[in-house]
Amino acid sequence: MRSPSSRDVSSGGAPDLFQNESAALAKARAMHSIIDADAAEYRQSLGELIEHFERLMRETRRLIGRSDRAEREMQALAQQLAYRASHDALTGVLNRSAVIERTTKVLRTSSAVMIILDIDEFKRINDDYGHPTGDAVISGVVDCLRAIVGDQGFIGRVGGEEFTVLLPGHDPASGAMLAERMREAISDSLVVAPVERRITASFGVSINEVGTGFDTAYGLADAALYRAKRSGRNRVEFADR
Repeated sequence: MRSPSSRDVSSGGAPDLFQNESAALAKARAMHSIIDADAAEYRQSLGELIEHFERLMRETRRLIGRSDRAEREMQALAQQLAYRASHDALTGVLNRSAVIERTTKVLRTSSAVMIILDIDEFKRINDDYGHPTGDAVISGVVDCLRAIVGDQGFIGRVGGEEFTVLLPGHDPASGAMLAERMREAISDSLVVAPVERRITASFGVSINEVGTGFDTAYGLADAALYRAKRSGRNRVEFADR
């Protein structure tokens, strides 16, 4: 008859994963209670106990390592999901919901300049050159914005070809300067093959005091953007306030 394995089912019907170890421990206890036991028997019992203890230590280390690895993977997955929930998949800038949340939070404690820009005649680019080229134009515009905004504010994509830049703590003069630099960077340096026409964007800017709501800040900048479009595009307009 074979000896019972550590995976055998115990009398209770559930597998005893430590049956061999339990047997070795019981044998060692029994040997320990024998006062005049032979030294060789002591040694054998101790050796068996050491062998099973080492196995348990190896299994424990393996399980701890697996648990740590699983925890790290779960943390990485949670971070990825949080990033995807708040960022635009194409450009990596904030998505619309994250822009609203971040802007609302900033305006509770600080004034801020909000800039909305829209790529001029973007539908024609998509129609004439295809959506992959349109995506390349969108990514190029974001690169221009990043180069100018840096860590002074944050950028969001709030529509297909529409973007928002929020500049916390900036005054009208600095907001105007940065908006104009963004406009020039796109108009003067952005080239995306095979687009042959000049790529431009129109800008609307609102100056917002502490406590301004997102809808108000956005609505003012959007109205200014609309004026920029009606006035010939590729220009910066400020909200009336």
